[in-house]
Amino acid sequence: MENKPVARTLRLLSQLMELHEANPFKIKSIANAAFKVDKLPFPIAGKTVAELEKIDGIGKSLAAKIAELLETGTMTELQEMLDKTPEGVVEMMGIKGIGSKKVATIWKDLGIENVGELYYACNENRLIEAKGFGLKTQDEIRRLIEFRMAGNGKFLYAQVEEEGKLLMDEIKGIFPEALKHFAGEFRRLNEIITELVIVVGSLNKQVAFDALAKSNILQNVSLNGDHIGGELKNGLLVDIICVDKAQYYKELFINTGTDEHVEAVMALMTEELDEPSSEEFIYQKAGLAWMQPELREGDTFIDRAATKKLPTLITYHDLKGTLHNHSTWSDGVNTVEEMALYCRDVLKLQYLGMCDHSKSAFYAKGLSIERVLQQQEEIDHLNKKLEGFHIFKGIESDILNDGSLDYPDEILQRFDFIVASVHSNLKMAEDKATARLIKAIENPYTTILGHPTGRLLLSRKGYDIDYKKVIDACAANKVIIEINANPVRLDLDWRWHQYALEKGVMLSINPDAHRTSGFLDMEYGVNVARKGGLSKEMCLNALSLDEIKKVFETKKPK
Repeated sequence: MENKPVARTLRLLSQLMELHEANPFKIKSIANAAFKVDKLPFPIAGKTVAELEKIDGIGKSLAAKIAELLETGTMTELQEMLDKTPEGVVEMMGIKGIGSKKVATIWKDLGIENVGELYYACNENRLIEAKGFGLKTQDEIRRLIEFRMAGNGKFLYAQVEEEGKLLMDEIKGIFPEALKHFAGEFRRLNEIITELVIVVGSLNKQVAFDALAKSNILQNVSLNGDHIGGELKNGLLVDIICVDKAQYYKELFINTGTDEHVEAVMALMTEELDEPSSEEFIYQKAGLAWMQPELREGDTFIDRAATKKLPTLITYHDLKGTLHNHSTWSDGVNTVEEMALYCRDVLKLQYLGMCDHSKSAFYAKGLSIERVLQQQEEIDHLNKKLEGFHIFKGIESDILNDGSLDYPDEILQRFDFIVASVHSNLKMAEDKATARLIKAIENPYTTILGHPTGRLLLSRKGYDIDYKKVIDACAANKVIIEINANPVRLDLDWRWHQYALEKGVMLSINPDAHRTSGFLDMEYGVNVARKGGLSKEMCLNALSLDEIKKVFETKKPK
């Protein structure tokens, strides 16, 4: 083993000891030894314990640990520390710029156990509540995690949207008269993007290459045949395809849908596809109605396109209100009134559903019964004060380990609606996790099942559930399922929307906003709702104020 791995191991041991509040003198001694070993001018491997003891900064105790490491590849003390530290916490310690003391606070005070949860907490503005953290530190941690996430070549749609559109604006400047569209994952509104594809109807690729070589947006520009390659500043790969205008729509079609989708459409054609004048023409030749790019995942909607029964997809402008939002009563940034005024005056919505955290969510200043009553009194006052707008009294009630909600019935019945969500014990086996959710769904006070799997994209898979059983339970109990619009969640996954809709289960596009700007995340919720084939008729918050009041009144136990 070379010196650097030995030094890294010693450094990890010192960090774990600091995390678990071991003897400060011992921590400092091991950290110092890690530094010294890293700088030694000779290899440490092959040295006897006696020789190790003589090295400045090591001494007898550490010499024995290093000898054990060189012989076995680990150290007993290190392994003991690792055994009592969640794997995700150890991963957090590997993020440059977050020291052991901050990780200890994040883990022990906020209950955060992995990088994904930490990133989500930054987006929820939760870190500034912890001792030793401020807005600047929180933003820096978010930036560090985003940089780390970029290392795997995968990006959230929200992370690349702005820069991708800036690149398109640049291409429009180079080719003002040419046809040009996004293709691939970005055009299909996928939640995860691995490559940004743009198709341009011009063969003058040298002009484009020369112009893009000077771009402030596209880096490492290269020309390969009809393809101009490069990457955005965040590392996302870019492929700009320059084609003859006569072949433009064929190339756009081929590069937009998944391979399975393109093959399924082409298989329905009885003659060669030659210089189509539009994408609509391509689908017409296959005997299909034109399919929105969002639906071009596999062959899911092919049969419905053949019978001209494709859904009329929901749009952002169909939304009449916003549900599941947080205020300063729990872990939000804005007051209830500020949230309401933004929804009414800026977004032109009809209603707001407040759903601050319930009492079990101690990490997010969850509401005690007394504070529930105080908040509801404030909402009553605001509903009298605000004209042309209504605030619904909701709560995001934690689903406890046994599936029960964390307030007694006499409190649950005071809410207009309840979002039931899991926030703890996310490592249950599938059968237990499914039973837990079903019990919560069967609670007569549950209105909406919140972020059903608890997933955090690119960082936490979410707990395994039997989707069909959970959705069937929602259908039987008339419970709506949330599409959590936070771009890190987007849960319920769009791949299960059709099953839910076929069972008659309504979906609700909820931003889970913790500040006024968070309402804008509904755009990402609409994106995945469209991928899942959602129409406005089956979306809860596309209902008018009068219509949704009737839904809440009908659902509420008498």
